[in-house]
Amino acid sequence: MTTTHAAPDRESLRDLAVRVAAEAGDLAAGGQAGITVLDTKSSPTDVVTRMDRATEDLIRARLLAARPDDAVLGEEGGGEEGTSGVRWIVDPIDGTVNYLYGSPDWGVAVAAEVDGVVVASAVNVPARGEMFEAVLGGGSRRNGEPLQAPPAVPLELALVATGFGYFAERRIQQAKVLLEVVPHIRDIRRGGSAAVDLTGLATGRCNAYYERGLHAWDWSAPGLVASEAGIRVGGPGGGPPGNDLVIAGRPELYDALDALLAPLGADTDG
Repeated sequence: MTTTHAAPDRESLRDLAVRVAAEAGDLAAGGQAGITVLDTKSSPTDVVTRMDRATEDLIRARLLAARPDDAVLGEEGGGEEGTSGVRWIVDPIDGTVNYLYGSPDWGVAVAAEVDGVVVASAVNVPARGEMFEAVLGGGSRRNGEPLQAPPAVPLELALVATGFGYFAERRIQQAKVLLEVVPHIRDIRRGGSAAVDLTGLATGRCNAYYERGLHAWDWSAPGLVASEAGIRVGGPGGGPPGNDLVIAGRPELYDALDALLAPLGADTDG
């Protein structure tokens, strides 16, 4: 027998994401001073701090206390099965190296996914005093104010954000790609947090973004904020975002950046 579930209320999911991201951001911000590396993941430069794990533990506890039948996928704790049809996708501290070094560019990202589609999200950037939130089809907001990304600019006038992987071999390829990209754009920015970069598209802090090596927890919450503000978030050739490559920008600029990246191997390690 197939079990069916009533469609969850997207606004309620969004409100829960905001509450949890706010509390988790307070916890992480309060523990930033004097934080040290606890462990590494994919490479010696891919670090985990004690606060990464404590923050994710708090997020999981709050989400499951409110909705015990939901599934949770977190960067640090992996997947946890559920039966409700809702899956939470969590990055407790996106931009851990920034966090470790005392930079303000890190955030807490919480997204709710239903049937493989992200329908609600929150991204808290505590050091900037910014709470982003979004509902699929309902727009996005920063600190309660509606967001609308600025109009597209020509590629040669675009300020483009990007990021680099943790393995030296991947960074070498990404640097080669960047050498080919820079002559065709206004300038490049490398902030160190996909959550901050993608929400920055919604506020006009940059015009476009691309990065290889991201995971669902990196793009799910901020990607909804950006897309609900008028940004196209996808992958090569207009496909969905994925680990190979994420591209984002106003649709016209997205297409131009995608075309520029296509022959450069931006979605490969060389």
